[in-house]
Amino acid sequence: MADQGLSRAAAGQQTAAGPTWQGAPPPDLPPFTVPGWLRVVRRGVPAVLVLGLGVPLLILLRLIERPFTGLRRPVTGPFVQGVCRAVLFFIGLRWRRFGQPMRGPGAVVANHASWLDILVLNAAMPVFFVAKSEVASWPGINILTRVTDTHFVARDPRLAREQAAQFAARTRAGHRLLFFPEGTSSDGQRVLPFRPTLFQGFLAPDMPQGLAIQPVTLRYHAPAGADPRFYGWWGDMALGPHLLSVLSAPRQGRAQVTLHPPIPVAGHDRKSLSRQAEAAVRQGFAAA
Repeated sequence: MADQGLSRAAAGQQTAAGPTWQGAPPPDLPPFTVPGWLRVVRRGVPAVLVLGLGVPLLILLRLIERPFTGLRRPVTGPFVQGVCRAVLFFIGLRWRRFGQPMRGPGAVVANHASWLDILVLNAAMPVFFVAKSEVASWPGINILTRVTDTHFVARDPRLAREQAAQFAARTRAGHRLLFFPEGTSSDGQRVLPFRPTLFQGFLAPDMPQGLAIQPVTLRYHAPAGADPRFYGWWGDMALGPHLLSVLSAPRQGRAQVTLHPPIPVAGHDRKSLSRQAEAAVRQGFAAA
């Protein structure tokens, strides 16, 4: 039962929330102009080059690192963080972190607003995202997931025990696995209800002693004069047009990441963990 619960928790962030959140219709994307396309080239080309060079170099570093450190990533973890920071620099999106990453064994939960979350959250602290296996084949996103060493889970009961063991092993190795308890992305202007199913995995008996959960609030601030939902990516929005819209913006906005005090798992059940984590994320969102 513990193995099954752990696997459901890993995969549940993509399924427990039901259909993708739709909300209000997204804003119309501005028409592309010559200056806009020039900004796409100026920002996009160096960002792609960083990713294009970063992925094979990461693979090489990991081949050297793995025999000595096993699952731990003392070199490649900070390297991935540096790649994400470099991509954000070339895109022009400013970001700022408040609070400190937790120490000791644990995981991270955050609200979810955009494909940019992969870059911003990893720039703020070394984390490893958890996502459904289908994401590995999404064009563009699959490059980011490779760079950030995303932990993929398959929604297959036959793989429950194996995935549960992998999840626990990575946590014991010191990895900060990051989950999105909302189960879907929003328009970046709200925090959706957290799904308690995810938190059941943190209660499994084979998890490390002293386990804690660190809530993280991510808030995007649109460029001056733009729709407040500018960075949000939700519902049926296509990735390509939204990515080009971000790259072509005359000015970029900013992102704020707030790391809240960790919540010790001991003494909680999945519902109380979910409520406390959601309350912290909502409070940070209102203050950002």
